[in-house]
Amino acid sequence: MEMKQLTFSLQSSLLLISLIFVTTSVSLKIPRLSPTGGQFIHGNYWTQSRPSEASSPAFDPKDFQTFYYNQTLDHFNFRYDSFNTFQQRYLINSKHWGGSNISAPILAYLGAEESIDVDIPIIGFLPENAIHFQALQIYIEHRYYGESIPFGSKEVAFKNASTLGYFNSAQAIADYAEILIHVKKQLHAEHSPVIVIGGSYGGMLASWFRLKYPHIALGALASSAPILYFDDIVPPETGYYSIVTKDFREASETCYRIIKKSWSEIDNIASKPEGLSSLSKKFRTCRPLTNTSELKDYLDSMYTRAAQYNRPPKYPVTVVCGGIDGASSTHNILTKIFAGVVAYTGNRSCYVNQPRNLTETDVGWRWQTCSDMVIPISVNNDTMFPPYKFDVDEYINKCKATYGVPPRPNWVTTYFGGHDIKLSLSRFASNIIFSNGLRDPYSIGGILEDISDSVVAVHAKNGSHCLDILTSNHTTDPDWLVNQRKSEVRIIKGWIAKYYADLQALQ
Repeated sequence: MEMKQLTFSLQSSLLLISLIFVTTSVSLKIPRLSPTGGQFIHGNYWTQSRPSEASSPAFDPKDFQTFYYNQTLDHFNFRYDSFNTFQQRYLINSKHWGGSNISAPILAYLGAEESIDVDIPIIGFLPENAIHFQALQIYIEHRYYGESIPFGSKEVAFKNASTLGYFNSAQAIADYAEILIHVKKQLHAEHSPVIVIGGSYGGMLASWFRLKYPHIALGALASSAPILYFDDIVPPETGYYSIVTKDFREASETCYRIIKKSWSEIDNIASKPEGLSSLSKKFRTCRPLTNTSELKDYLDSMYTRAAQYNRPPKYPVTVVCGGIDGASSTHNILTKIFAGVVAYTGNRSCYVNQPRNLTETDVGWRWQTCSDMVIPISVNNDTMFPPYKFDVDEYINKCKATYGVPPRPNWVTTYFGGHDIKLSLSRFASNIIFSNGLRDPYSIGGILEDISDSVVAVHAKNGSHCLDILTSNHTTDPDWLVNQRKSEVRIIKGWIAKYYADLQALQ
């Protein structure tokens, strides 16, 4: 009975937060950062549905042991309540580890905005390379996700800004530091070099971890980490949506032009009597449309997700454009757009506003983008999307209306840096790989040029979001992807070899 009450209470809390957010916010165009490709709706709503990600052949659940660390709630204050703790989950795979007696390496995956259970089966870089490095694998879950929930329950943790206030990137990487020190001590592996690995938001965390904790991590592989997409380092109007448009235009000029024309056609039909009803029927919506934003946001999310995760062998952008271009030439614009929807999602009973359950990631990422992860994305007139101007003052007001506290749009660049990145990092940073696929819309905010001999950019012209760290497929992976991964492994081997030489010299 108590469990049922708790479940109902949690669902009620999440629903309340959802309703507050929807009624007070504009469409916040910050697509979620995720290596696994969840789908978002209405700016930063995300569905639970995911593409068919393949588990790595090197992944075997029996190889993992689960542990819980008694984690400090607040690493940066000495208030009485700062010393409260919560159980933070991490998993270890020691199958290929050479052991502490030879100071064999540790590959540490830094979890991001979802349960660590989601990432472990599909992040192939660690299990596929652990055997070559004789490495221990450790996967650490991000606070406030999965089982790593402060305050004893999700109901309390997500209650308001007072409990959510400990939920930010600086606290997260401090968590990782404590756990890695703890694990090395437990295993008597003080001299085992640690390479931290992350993708997307987790890639940002990996790069920032190396900068903030160089005494713990020897190096970092930061995949698809848009660390420059803050504080207008990337001009908001020339970023994410420009790359999405470029991807579609390269796939098909006709497809691009039809999508570009479709937005005004939606408005035109909606302005007529029974227009929304007509659009609802044309797109077979699950519920009657109440405004055009429902449909536009759905299409926006479909196109951006297709571009962000435009992976082989299916290449979703090509699939969408294949549906649009494959429709009869006698069909009108929106019939062709709907053909693209069906091609991408498959045949369903209904589309657009499907019923869904709110998840912890919905609530968590919404808070993160209303606290320190403020990514200013605008849409200019040169894209295939309706123009949209990011207004930081409006954004702050909407977040404040939702949570009672404003976000800090400049905090990431204040705490981690970002402006004049080459000038600053070339003077003190080392051993970071920034990997990107240039078809990934977030690559516009990534490091695309070498900063120094050891802070390097590895990118693939045809690559997509976090593709390099996902499970490899020897049948379908193109040569450029295979070579990208080999290049990353070679660089990391060089770091480790130099570390061992320095360690031997000191001993």
